[in-house]
Amino acid sequence: MSTRRRVPRRTVRVGIIGAGFGGIAAAIKLRQMTAASFVIFEKSPDVGGTWYDNRYPGCEVDIPSHAYSFSFWRYDWKTTHARQPDLLKYANEIVDHFGLRPHIRLNTAVTDVVWDEAEHHYTVTTADGDTETFDVVVSALGLLSVPNYPDWPGLDEFEGTKFHTSRWPQDVELSGKRAAVVGTGSTAAQVVPGITPEVESLLVFQREPGWVEPKKERAFTDRERWVYKHVPGAQWLHRGYLFYQSVVRFKAYDATSHAQDRKREACVEYINSTVTDPATREAVTPDYPWGCKRPVLASTFYDALNQPHVDLVPHPVTSVTPTGLVDSRGVQHEIDVLVMSTGFQPTRFLSNIDVRGLEKRSIHDAWADRTSAFLGITVSGFPNFFILYGPNTNGGFSIIAQLERQAEVAAKAVRRLESGPGYVDTDERMQQRWVKWIDGQIAKKASAMESGCRNYYHSEGGKNITQWPGAHLKYLVVTKLLHRVGIRKVSVPQ
Repeated sequence: MSTRRRVPRRTVRVGIIGAGFGGIAAAIKLRQMTAASFVIFEKSPDVGGTWYDNRYPGCEVDIPSHAYSFSFWRYDWKTTHARQPDLLKYANEIVDHFGLRPHIRLNTAVTDVVWDEAEHHYTVTTADGDTETFDVVVSALGLLSVPNYPDWPGLDEFEGTKFHTSRWPQDVELSGKRAAVVGTGSTAAQVVPGITPEVESLLVFQREPGWVEPKKERAFTDRERWVYKHVPGAQWLHRGYLFYQSVVRFKAYDATSHAQDRKREACVEYINSTVTDPATREAVTPDYPWGCKRPVLASTFYDALNQPHVDLVPHPVTSVTPTGLVDSRGVQHEIDVLVMSTGFQPTRFLSNIDVRGLEKRSIHDAWADRTSAFLGITVSGFPNFFILYGPNTNGGFSIIAQLERQAEVAAKAVRRLESGPGYVDTDERMQQRWVKWIDGQIAKKASAMESGCRNYYHSEGGKNITQWPGAHLKYLVVTKLLHRVGIRKVSVPQ
């Protein structure tokens, strides 16, 4: 681990919001590239972000472990796709190795971040009413962190047990229960096989089918683990191969490509070879292009649907009674436990924080027409403020790699601030050009609304404000080349 060799002329103090992988990346990059001091605010009782909050049965990552990890920290992964306990252990190991724990304030939610134009710093206010000033603030809030609770009539009157998957009760009793999982996205595809052995019966409510591919997860052999742990460069080589594969995979997101046709054919073949009931096969086969919605990687979901006590209900829930659910046909289903796998609110960036920049303008007002940020990281008019996992940065294969690039951009800006008085802000014209380029890239993808696609990527105004339009390599290149072009330092008199 390297630090700045020369003594900076200015000490920069940084406030980091969130102790998930984004906040961890920001702190480590600051350590490696600057002499700044920092404090990490975390609303939960421990570090880990989404991997602390999500503890449902079967919870694991979709991306291979060697790619869903930091480039600067080699780890002895047990499986090809890490499970939630392993990811939480990984986060804690990194925090302890880099000495971050003394800098973390747990159970501390940030509510307000306000720029002081006279002093050129931010005042950060927590839910307890405490305030503190920082030269720079880095928001590392996860994209999928605010649960989306459905507005079904009668939900509050349900007499059974009900909860969102991201708020899974550790003491919930499922044995002998009639359960229902509402949703068939990536989380539900893990929950359903995870609870199938426990429940008496299980109903799976599907509003619309998704394209499902086998994840092909497995435990690493002892020999593989030895090689990746002891042979120099072995894990790096495998990581590089995985990222190369992702570049090839992203070609299929072009709705007119042959790769799209091949991917769709492979998914149909997977359905036909795995799902035993003809009616269920028909119900789980989408009628839209692959990549229109987030593809689901799951090797055990279809097998769970084959179980005799599991039934797919290919109709959305419209209301709730004290004892069950009513679907769009008016059919009532009696249940004891309601599991809401109804997703999150990904288009509501910074929804729980009021960030105010120049002239005390709220960032939510700046985003009234369209949520955007240059490189997905900075917003014009909000000096010294950086967003990790910001607009149009989701995807790129591994979000951990994306977060590393974003943390590097923030750390490089902090390093510029160390050279003397001033602040950094984003060139508004560069931000507008960036958004125009992003929209043009996304228009070519299968997920574009122009193709009739419906997904969680789009804002109410119809713009895709969440997804990165390509593999990680493209993001690496643009962040390396453009960060100094669009993020400029403004000098101020001493």
